[in-house]
Amino acid sequence: MKLTTLAILAGGTVLLASCATGTGDPRAEALAMMDRDFHARGIASKDRLKEDAVMAACNKYNDNPPADVVARLQKEQLATIRYPADGKLLGDWKAGEKVAQNGRGMAWSDKGGVGGSCYNCHQIGPATTSFGTVGPSLYQFAKMRGFGTDIQRYAYGKIYNSKAFNLCSQMPRFGHVQALTEQQMKDITALLMDPASPVNQ
Repeated sequence: MKLTTLAILAGGTVLLASCATGTGDPRAEALAMMDRDFHARGIASKDRLKEDAVMAACNKYNDNPPADVVARLQKEQLATIRYPADGKLLGDWKAGEKVAQNGRGMAWSDKGGVGGSCYNCHQIGPATTSFGTVGPSLYQFAKMRGFGTDIQRYAYGKIYNSKAFNLCSQMPRFGHVQALTEQQMKDITALLMDPASPVNQ
């Protein structure tokens, strides 16, 4: 009996001691742990651990920042979008389908411009029946919204920097972080916008 009591007390002491070693700030502890344990490889540098103003606001307010914060940061993000100098927003929808289908991109072993992994989060074309649902369906994107240049510009801009339109969107900022090239973003825009694309059939 005494042995059991001593064992329980010893275990409790160890448990309390381990709890007491924390700083009391779980966020600071998590950031310190990531900084300590993250090893830069390939394109995955330690920059990925640094919060910019958008990430900081979305984390602080649990993806629901105050309206004034959203308005200010979305305006800043909109200013980062670089539209094509030639003014052409549409590329080749067939090439766009290949980029959308490519499940690679943004991993440490990848190079920029590898792929968009669009189907991981969106329904896009009618032939692909395996797709993610984190993002909205993009099937019949232009057929429902119109084929005009304003919608083309919106689509290209959203691909370039999704945070300019939905601050706490889970969608990567493909152009902003140079995960996709300008031509690839044009091709994906064409996939969504070209009347001949199967997306709009």
